[in-house]
Amino acid sequence: MTIIIARRKLLAAFGGAAAWPLAARAQQRAMPVIGFLSPGSLEADTVRINGVRRGLSEFGYVEGQNLAIEYRGAQYQYDHLPALVLDLVSRQVSVIIVVSTTPTLAAKATTKTIPIVFSIGGDPVQFGIVSSLNRPDGNITGVYNLNAAVVGKRLELLHEMLPAARVVALLVNPSSAAGDVETKELNDAARALGVEVRILNAANENEIDTAFATLAKEPSVPLVVSSDAMFTNQRVRLVVLAARLAIPTIYSYREFSAAGGLMSYGPDLADAYRQVGIYTGRILKGAKPTELPVQQPVKVELVINLNTAKALGITFPLPLLGRADQVIE
Repeated sequence: MTIIIARRKLLAAFGGAAAWPLAARAQQRAMPVIGFLSPGSLEADTVRINGVRRGLSEFGYVEGQNLAIEYRGAQYQYDHLPALVLDLVSRQVSVIIVVSTTPTLAAKATTKTIPIVFSIGGDPVQFGIVSSLNRPDGNITGVYNLNAAVVGKRLELLHEMLPAARVVALLVNPSSAAGDVETKELNDAARALGVEVRILNAANENEIDTAFATLAKEPSVPLVVSSDAMFTNQRVRLVVLAARLAIPTIYSYREFSAAGGLMSYGPDLADAYRQVGIYTGRILKGAKPTELPVQQPVKVELVINLNTAKALGITFPLPLLGRADQVIE
């Protein structure tokens, strides 16, 4: 009897030891994996990625603990996007998060089954990404940041600050699907103000430098910077060039003003990606993209950097200062 009991204990011990790694492997396989697709450099996407992580945490998902994230960045080589999406699809990720319009279009064209959550500046209905904001169809939903819709307002704010300027420049990324929309919106606003628009194209860092060098040859021409993700990721370069060449510039997000940019007007970037993380968490919990209306920001922020204004010799009109959500001194 003693021998039988001991043998049973030994088998139980070995059985438990053998079962443990099997259970661990099963748990590891059960851990959801999501994809994060950016048109540019992941190193420069920290604001977006941290926002996504905060949103996911509201549903109990913590990267490295009960969630894995596969990161892919196209380094602004837009022709690489379809292959990057295919790679994420082949890894059978549960959700694909996409940054900006062009990657969203690439993801939508590649998979009709894996849920996609986007954050873009252009109207997703206009781009054919969804048929309705309230009832998105298929496997895709996300956040519409309204950036293209407010680019005309950026020009109005710049004109209010510098009413004597008769020419204004717009910096756009010609590789971005949203560039044409922002250009049209700005041209419409410029006609109403009687202002001429100069278009400057830049699809990479070197072309940003070239665009600023071109603009510097025309003194007293202020600049509107498109909300393209590439410019957001290159915000320090843009702010430094604008300061060095004394070009009054308005940007899309508060991160630009915080980095020393003169003025910004746009949605809260970090909160937009927190909402992307929330939607991703809801999908992981069982929600379908069709059940999640495309979100829009409830607030657009005006941030003014008075230190930069002083360095440029600019005095902001008091009514404009009074409307600012934040004044950096």
